Amino acid sequence: MCGIVGCIGIENVVDYLIEGLKELEYRGYDSAGIAVLDNGELKTIKAVGKIKNLEDKISKVKLNKPSVGIAHTRWATHGKPTEINAHPHRGEFSAVVHNGIIENYQEIKKFLQKEGVNFLSQTDTEVIVKLFEYYYNGDEVEAFQKTLEKLDGAYAILLISEKFPKKILFAKKGSPLIVAKNENKIYFASSDAPLIGHATTAHYLEDDEWGWVDEEIHIFKGHEKLSPRFKDLPNNKESAKKSGFRFYMEKEIYEQYDVLKENTLGRNTEYGIHFEELDREFFEGINNIIISACGTSYHAGLVGKYLLERDAKIRTNVEVASELRYREPLLTKDTLFVVISQSGETADTLETLKMAKKAGLKTLALCNVDNSSIVREADRTILLRAGIEKGVASTKAFATQVMTLWMLSNYLAKKNEYHIINEAIEVTKVDATLHEKIKRLSKRYLHGHGFFYIGRDIFFPLALEGALKLKEISYIHAEGYPAGEMKHGPIALADPDLYVVALLSKNILFEKTKSNIEELVARDATVLTISSEYIEMTDDFVKINDTSHPMVEFFEMMVVTQLLAMEVAIRMGNDVDMPRNLAKSVTVE
Repeated sequence: MCGIVGCIGIENVVDYLIEGLKELEYRGYDSAGIAVLDNGELKTIKAVGKIKNLEDKISKVKLNKPSVGIAHTRWATHGKPTEINAHPHRGEFSAVVHNGIIENYQEIKKFLQKEGVNFLSQTDTEVIVKLFEYYYNGDEVEAFQKTLEKLDGAYAILLISEKFPKKILFAKKGSPLIVAKNENKIYFASSDAPLIGHATTAHYLEDDEWGWVDEEIHIFKGHEKLSPRFKDLPNNKESAKKSGFRFYMEKEIYEQYDVLKENTLGRNTEYGIHFEELDREFFEGINNIIISACGTSYHAGLVGKYLLERDAKIRTNVEVASELRYREPLLTKDTLFVVISQSGETADTLETLKMAKKAGLKTLALCNVDNSSIVREADRTILLRAGIEKGVASTKAFATQVMTLWMLSNYLAKKNEYHIINEAIEVTKVDATLHEKIKRLSKRYLHGHGFFYIGRDIFFPLALEGALKLKEISYIHAEGYPAGEMKHGPIALADPDLYVVALLSKNILFEKTKSNIEELVARDATVLTISSEYIEMTDDFVKINDTSHPMVEFFEMMVVTQLLAMEVAIRMGNDVDMPRNLAKSVTVE
């Protein structure tokens, strides 16, 4: 995801901006840029690719002693990863950097174009600076307020201008932004890491806070002036990147709420699903879908099969890529070939994509890394917008894969589940009480002879994923199984040392799944049930929110299973971020 830094009142503005961008590289990006006020003159420098490319361009620009600067690493959402689309975006006398998505940017753009305003980029961000300059009549604060009132969506914004060369305007809604200081030096960043070693205290901006900095920090919420709520910054950069969490995996589980908002912004609208990357013509003549993936991505694909067949009424097969590529499958041209990969470099998945291309099939990639091999190979790509995932055991990438498939099924079915999708995002916000309960429960589940995760319908793929998470990081044997299949063999293993995690949906096959749980309880298995309906007979119970939609249940159960796996692994004394024998990007067969 995109990164922001900014500063005012320091001597080495450019050095701080570049150093800050490098601290944010772990978030992922495809271009970078800076804007500085150099003796009152606004200068912007941008480059595609790595920050080294930006440094090379900066070295060729004559700069005196810039006093104010903002910088940005961009992960493309609106518009391709080009220099024109890179941040900062300029108007006639101002420049802006922005994280998030402006949902109504097309409406604003059309209005400004009618007023004679010209645009250079394909981005939503450019409308911010152009709208600000449209409103500017000598009072930058009034113009900024008017601009913010017009913006729908999520944003973290820094704006500088030749008209007020000793000031930075800022605003935050839905995307993180921190303002920090050390004496009269003031810094901005998207996360703690760029601030460590420069600032000593920081104010973590809340949604709808805005203001400006000059020699002081001025913060408002609406028209009410606030006093900054300063907190001491940590002094360890690695710890700062973890934002106080014990492991990256824990941080990434907690990030899923924000990541899913990012994933759906501009796509899940009140008028239905909109994919900038797709058009209806792309799906003409398609009667079948094949999904090819590995590991966690394969499990996401299985969820997609249920959704696509049920809602879009398109026959869908999900294939393990390492098997598909050697099976000599029947590939017909009325088939859409979909590949799913977090890294975009998964070797087996990439080879199946090449195979489908050779057979003349239309191809679509769901991927988290722009410019990766899979993205370059596929006809079309929907980027997951999950940001960099450092924990080897995937959490937020899986969440965005499932969400993207859900939106795709809505898109193909011309179905509008706007409010339900938003409800599903809300339940991924980790509840501290729930996490503490799972932490306590994990003590019981350390020394058995294995786990079965069971579920039906979409909860069967979630059972597979829950079992995979546990065995990846705890090294305890775990299997995911269809709940109705346990009596066809695996129930022979049932005894008090067999642990069962039952995913019990109120909305899909409740009574049948409950009967399957009773069969295991009768044979003395130790059962943990996750459901909105209390089940007295099981050993442990985790209650989720009551809802009328199974996908809302799915996303909340997903979080519970991730937390359980992590807490069991931590009690085992394992490094959950770097489990043995595993790699984050599997680039070999």
